[in-house]
Amino acid sequence: MYEPELLRTFLAVAQSLSFTRAAQSLGIRQPTVSQHVRRLEEAVGRPLFVRDTRRVALTSDGEAMAGFAREILAAQERAVGYFTGSRLSGRLRFGVTDDLALTPLPRILRDFRQLYPRIDLELAVLQNESLLRRIESGHLDVAFVKRAAHTPTIARGQLVRRDQLLWAGVDSIRLDAEQPVPLVLYQAPSLSRSISVQALEKVGRRSRITCTVRGVNGVLAAVRAGLGVAVMARTLMPPDLVEVSSTSKLPKLPHLDLVLLTNRQAPAEPAKALTSAILASGAPLQPVQGH
Repeated sequence: MYEPELLRTFLAVAQSLSFTRAAQSLGIRQPTVSQHVRRLEEAVGRPLFVRDTRRVALTSDGEAMAGFAREILAAQERAVGYFTGSRLSGRLRFGVTDDLALTPLPRILRDFRQLYPRIDLELAVLQNESLLRRIESGHLDVAFVKRAAHTPTIARGQLVRRDQLLWAGVDSIRLDAEQPVPLVLYQAPSLSRSISVQALEKVGRRSRITCTVRGVNGVLAAVRAGLGVAVMARTLMPPDLVEVSSTSKLPKLPHLDLVLLTNRQAPAEPAKALTSAILASGAPLQPVQGH
């Protein structure tokens, strides 16, 4: 039997590929993280990580354990919810970005509502900057948001996944290295908008805005129409779009952190139950087909 505490620590390291960031997200000391991983490796009898002074990576057995760990923790959440969920009640205001709402996250929320029927879950689907403002002002209890990797304030949030940002476009798009890059952008203020513009300016590459949109469906429609390229997280890119070829001489983009933020005034137990359900599921998952 693998201890849930060890599995949670293992998943935190697997998702961040960093013992330090895992300790920050779990609110424990780094030596404790190392101890938990070592105990789990002893229990399975195989190494789960390859690590040296420069990097941390999952072994093939580690990849397999990540899937098993999520299933075990999800089953535990369901069991706990079945026997204790009815005792949790209250109002919980949850916010999520519109692109994350196109993943299986709605299924996770549906399962959560079934486990905790007395929690009145209110969902707000907004752009990232609006969610950050609302969580700071106390108008949301929990928010699933995006932040540039290594943001100093990340310690107060729970890291769900570190993702790679990519230039996304249709397979047929061809960019002339001598011409301005056609961009599909969210309205300002927008994290992906500022990242894309700054990345191009840094390498002296010109750009032109071909479409400005309010939501992810507008981004997808414009990119699918071949109007330009957009910045997307690798795990959130739909299967009908591709990473634009490196021959287009586009600059490499940074990583993105997908984070759960909890307002300090949020109802503690309902908020913990929701964040645990999302973390145990391994969200965000691949985008729902057809969007």
